[in-house]
Amino acid sequence: MRISNPGQIDEGLWLLGTKESCVYLLEGSQSSALISAGMSYIIPDLLRQIDAFGISANKIEHIIILHSHFDHVGIVPFLKRKWPHVTIYASARGWQVLNNPKAVSIINDYTMKVCRRVRGNADDLSLLDWQWRCDVHGETLGQGSRIDLGNRHIEIHETPGHSSCSISAYFPQLKVLFPSDAAAIPYRDEYIIAAGSNFTQYLQSMDKLSGLDIETLCADHYGYVSGDEAKHYIARSKAAADQMIDRLLLALRQESSVEQAARQLVKSHFDLRPDYFVDPDILLGTYTRMLKQFIDA
Repeated sequence: MRISNPGQIDEGLWLLGTKESCVYLLEGSQSSALISAGMSYIIPDLLRQIDAFGISANKIEHIIILHSHFDHVGIVPFLKRKWPHVTIYASARGWQVLNNPKAVSIINDYTMKVCRRVRGNADDLSLLDWQWRCDVHGETLGQGSRIDLGNRHIEIHETPGHSSCSISAYFPQLKVLFPSDAAAIPYRDEYIIAAGSNFTQYLQSMDKLSGLDIETLCADHYGYVSGDEAKHYIARSKAAADQMIDRLLLALRQESSVEQAARQLVKSHFDLRPDYFVDPDILLGTYTRMLKQFIDA
């Protein structure tokens, strides 16, 4: 079962944000954590939901960045400035990206593009101090890291492939996995693959995640997956990745260049999914990076 409406998932576990940009809140006896950090324009939604759901904002002491792409870090600058006591976490590679002025400029630019695509304008951002300015710092997470919330804890797994900085979080008490985009994106009834960094690592990361006992899979886009599908989600993501490789190789054979192949794949993507949240120019970059991994195949 796939659910994208914000609300309570289980005891002390909440889905916040919007359908296309999800943030999860996990409450412990001593503190709470926001897991993943969505897109900047969801900040007003997030604050309203925290109030409406009766969530204690004062207990939120941790924000975990699962990877450094613009659509997964958006709420961090605003909330860190609003709540200075909050600790921000990312992988070592993630912090390298988030302290790179060129990368920060891309994050801010892509945020505006997607805000206009999804909301029709950037009004949701106009009154917020949302931009990254290389002024946010925090702690580093790696394989085996653990964040204690009191009676609960979060375990971290390094899962590169979608990006070089990707990590996933696992909450063993409820058997909940937060893979970010290290597994497929659950758009409608599909498994969307975006292995823009390294396909080999992407498949290896899913092999690692497949060893976990999963009853709920909380995706960063389009909500969470529960029940029988959650148990088989990683295996089905791997099958979808194999199918994506076949499509990439076919496009390279049929088109005269990587650029033309990427454009054709993006056109096909939006022909099938016209409401997909990513700006076409951004998705073009993702397909181009995936194709380049198979030029000599």
